[in-house]
Amino acid sequence: MIGQARAEGMTSADLSVFALPDEQLRAVEAVPAEQFFELHEKLDEHLGPGFAVRVGQEMKIEDYGVLGLSWRTCSRAGEIFERCERYFMLLSNTYLFKVNHRGALSDILLLREPHRRGVALSNEATLSASVVVLRAMTDADIYPVSVSFKHAAPANTASHQRAFQCPVHFDQDFYRLTYRREDLDRRTAKADKSINSFLLDRVAEETEGITVGADELARDLETLVRDALPSGIPTLGAMAQHMGMSNRTLTRRLTERDIQFRELVHKVQEQVARELLSTSANSVAEIAFQTGFSEQSAFSRAFKRWTGNSPAAYRRGF
Repeated sequence: MIGQARAEGMTSADLSVFALPDEQLRAVEAVPAEQFFELHEKLDEHLGPGFAVRVGQEMKIEDYGVLGLSWRTCSRAGEIFERCERYFMLLSNTYLFKVNHRGALSDILLLREPHRRGVALSNEATLSASVVVLRAMTDADIYPVSVSFKHAAPANTASHQRAFQCPVHFDQDFYRLTYRREDLDRRTAKADKSINSFLLDRVAEETEGITVGADELARDLETLVRDALPSGIPTLGAMAQHMGMSNRTLTRRLTERDIQFRELVHKVQEQVARELLSTSANSVAEIAFQTGFSEQSAFSRAFKRWTGNSPAAYRRGF
């Protein structure tokens, strides 16, 4: 927000009236929610309607920390909201995305009540940023078909129209983005590259009589499992579908090397957990999320079962 305020002409003197001088912000990991909402309100007053929407348009995936990193491994665009739901459950019980499908359309609901104007503005920024992230994830020029806000319309909605490129509605029952379901089901740019590679191997097997070795198949599967973990522990069915084969075929191919799917998933979870504990500053709760767990306690028990150490003790060893 401070960066966008500077870009729109505010000076250091202008910004000095706020609780935290902007030159100190880089050293701060978090700010109190009420200060955050107050800043939204003050900057909106200084810079006019649509400031929050313009902030959202400048957000990049890297700005979302560990959540943003997990988005890069989503297999389809709409999966980012499932990962948001899991992530925010670890951090807060006041912020939630929910996706409802209805025929050819999908509604993305942002469930955060606007108990003050700053929350309403923050919700505007979140929905605006969601549009940006979905376009970046898919490398496609996709936009919602409509957007709705619970609060009243500002005096000028030009920023809203530019950001969303669709009908914008105010005084509605929900904060909501509505997309074509086919757009949310798009493969992400990253997934297109890796999954297409796996599918080409399957085509070669079918057309050229080439059998991809079980070891190579297991490595491919481990890669897919690693990418899927931030959305929760993947099923064999979902992985088989990604790899272009039936559940029975994938199970048979793994059995050829005496590999059990569940054991392979646990192996990948342990590998990811060890890597993150030894090389990252992520919290144990964040690492639990990245390894497919919904609760830190369940992750800690599993990690101790795998290694004989608690996550904290393992990290202290590095």
